[in-house]
Amino acid sequence: MCHSLLGPFAFGSNVNFVVGNNGSGKSAVLTALMVGLGGKATTTNRGSSLKGFVKEGESSADVSITLRNKGRDAYKPEVFGQAIIVDLKITREGMRTYKLKSKAGHLVSAKKDELLAILDHFNIQVDNPVSMLTQEMSKHFLHSKGEGDKYRFFMKATQLEQMKEDYTYIITTKNVTLDTVEKHEECLEGLKRKYLEKEDRVKSLASLDDMHSKLEELKNQMAWALVRGSSIPSKYESKSAKVVEAEKKYKGIREQLEAITVRVQQLEPQSAELKNEAQMLLYPRIPQSLLNTRGLRSMEAIRRKLQTMEGSRSDRLRRFGEKMPALLAAIEDADRKGQFRKKPVGPLGYCIRLKDHEQALAVEKCLGSLMVAFTCDNHEDEKLLQGLMRGYYQGGRRPQIITCQFFNRVHDTSRRAVNHPDYPSVLQSLEIEDPVVANCLIDQRGIETILLIKVGFHFCGSNPSVLMQGRQPPRNCYQAFTKEGDQCYNNRYYSNDQRRCDYLSRDISAGRAESEEARRKMAQLKASWEEVEQRYRQHKDSISTVAEEAEPIKEELSKSDQDVEKSKHHKKHYEDKRKVHINTIQALKASLDLKEQELTVLKATEICPERSEVRRTARSLDSEISRLKLKISTQQDQQGDREEVIRQYQEALENYSNINQQVKCLKRFIQVLCKIMDDRHRVYTELRRFLSVRCKMYFDSMLSQRGYIGKMMFEHKNETLSISVQPGVGDKAALSDMRSLSGGERSFSTVCFVLSLWAIAEAPFRALDEFDVYMDMVNRRISMDMMLKIASSQRYRQFIFLTPQSMSSLPVNNLIRILRLKDPDRGQTALPFGQRNEEEEEEE
Repeated sequence: MCHSLLGPFAFGSNVNFVVGNNGSGKSAVLTALMVGLGGKATTTNRGSSLKGFVKEGESSADVSITLRNKGRDAYKPEVFGQAIIVDLKITREGMRTYKLKSKAGHLVSAKKDELLAILDHFNIQVDNPVSMLTQEMSKHFLHSKGEGDKYRFFMKATQLEQMKEDYTYIITTKNVTLDTVEKHEECLEGLKRKYLEKEDRVKSLASLDDMHSKLEELKNQMAWALVRGSSIPSKYESKSAKVVEAEKKYKGIREQLEAITVRVQQLEPQSAELKNEAQMLLYPRIPQSLLNTRGLRSMEAIRRKLQTMEGSRSDRLRRFGEKMPALLAAIEDADRKGQFRKKPVGPLGYCIRLKDHEQALAVEKCLGSLMVAFTCDNHEDEKLLQGLMRGYYQGGRRPQIITCQFFNRVHDTSRRAVNHPDYPSVLQSLEIEDPVVANCLIDQRGIETILLIKVGFHFCGSNPSVLMQGRQPPRNCYQAFTKEGDQCYNNRYYSNDQRRCDYLSRDISAGRAESEEARRKMAQLKASWEEVEQRYRQHKDSISTVAEEAEPIKEELSKSDQDVEKSKHHKKHYEDKRKVHINTIQALKASLDLKEQELTVLKATEICPERSEVRRTARSLDSEISRLKLKISTQQDQQGDREEVIRQYQEALENYSNINQQVKCLKRFIQVLCKIMDDRHRVYTELRRFLSVRCKMYFDSMLSQRGYIGKMMFEHKNETLSISVQPGVGDKAALSDMRSLSGGERSFSTVCFVLSLWAIAEAPFRALDEFDVYMDMVNRRISMDMMLKIASSQRYRQFIFLTPQSMSSLPVNNLIRILRLKDPDRGQTALPFGQRNEEEEEEE
């Protein structure tokens, strides 16, 4: 505090008086004891922070306290020896460090927990006013006129207040535990439902196994059902049906071709006339013979131009692979023949259009391999598409095939989609006509949750990661892409090295459209030629269209002709063979039936070695097998992976069991806690009553030593303590409140109250600061005698009294020790070991 050095003080084993004038450091001694033994700064009533105890101009303050450690109750005597040295250092910043040393000075520990264990072992209570009573605490509790303050002082001195606070804390903990149990019970219901759902799924796995077993059984029955009712259709009847079908198809194609031929003949004269008019307008001065020659060349040029335009039409599709047009043509052909249940859709990148072409690179990086992927409605169509792809992608990487059910409307993404006022999602940036394509990209890539940021690294002063990696990223946003194709998550950022689009760049057809616009503007200057040329082109296009339509029909017709001829040949061949077979069929029938039966039995035996009697038809069994396969496939799709289902079931069961066990344990804990608290509260009430009675008894005994009578009234319900004292003698004296007493009488009564608390509260040492303030000489002498008498009866306790009185009348012996402090102005701060010099004796 304001002292450079106090001590050292060698306290006696029983009574110690620290005497000195105001400012000599008496209160600093008590403060050092309290803080040095772990007390808080506020407990000393001398400051709100530890840094206030460091002297002005100094960097730290040090306190060293030596505790006796002898006898049966010594604390770790094998480690500390017969004394424990507690060294405290307080820095200017308010930091406190401890060093616990043995009697020999060896460092044992620097942890405050060790100090707390020592204090608990010796029952040292630095925050108990009965153990260490400061001036401020005395004024607040003892000299206060409030009955509530005296009651709180009694509760704090007897540690009943701590017990009450602990009881209140435990009640609060119990209520919190009850709330936790209620929440766990609510959670338990959900976990139980989840556990039962997972259990049902596991049970359904068993039913799935039963269905697999049933399927194998049906296959075995099917094998022997074919043995019983197998039949082989006649090859002749099959070929005859094919001939009839081919002739019918041939006739239809022939009629189409004749109609197209008539149409071509009608258009050819008009085309020739228009061609001549156009040539006359373009080349009016050129001779007709040369004009005709040049017009044949122009027709070739027009044909080449048409071929070039046709090729450019498929340029956008070829971006997805040179073989992509041929693959799509094969898919169209297979769908036309009815081989697909639902026509596959793809490539997916070909089926989308950009609303803003500046976002092309970002969309292409986002979709990745999905740009060239196909989607199928079912696994049968998937297998057929894989077969078609193998014909065009031999040894190379084939496009991905995604199998998911086709729906006619787009998924509802309103709840999980990201909506940003400045930046669109990938789904919002695309024009997708086919709901199948939109649903596939939503399911596979989550395009409704990905933002497209149409800015570069200058965004928000740094980079786009500010949007994703800020305190509040956009709701439902999984990731984002910049227009350069950079990918940004909420915790990482990936730059894109690709600087051009592979699939979504502008079409050459679009550039040619601009060129065509320029040509149309130029053609406006040649109105008459444009009209004739336009009419010529229209007729020429009509002829080209008709010719294009006729080409596949001609090929089909040629193929049909071949099929018809081949079928006719086969028909005649089988008719001849049929005649031969009719002649010999009777002779071979018995042998044939026997061989066929043996062959069928052999095949059935390979499938099911043990023959079984089957009463159902093969068609009925085949229908049930198909239904069972579909049911198994549907259930497998619904349930997912078997191991994952079992893992989820075990996890749900474990969670339910753990929470259920926790709830049971908490309920048992609450029951036990309630019983314990009831017992504790009963004991607490009895102890409070017992201590109150003892305090009254000792208080009356202390007052009687001066002839006073008094009365203490405890109101535990209202938490008040009223003390009435009468200085008179006998029954005639009337009791009055302490406030009506003189200063000395009130101080004496207060000392009696403190001494009565000493009698009921245990402590290894006690310290009082200026206990005799406001006392006259008579009361001071009586109070002193009472305290010395109690101290003499309790020689196993240590007493430290701080007083400004000289105490010269007291003897210095082995039980009483006086430590005198000098005024700071006289240059000496303390006389160690209680010695007095000659100058003091002369003054006395």
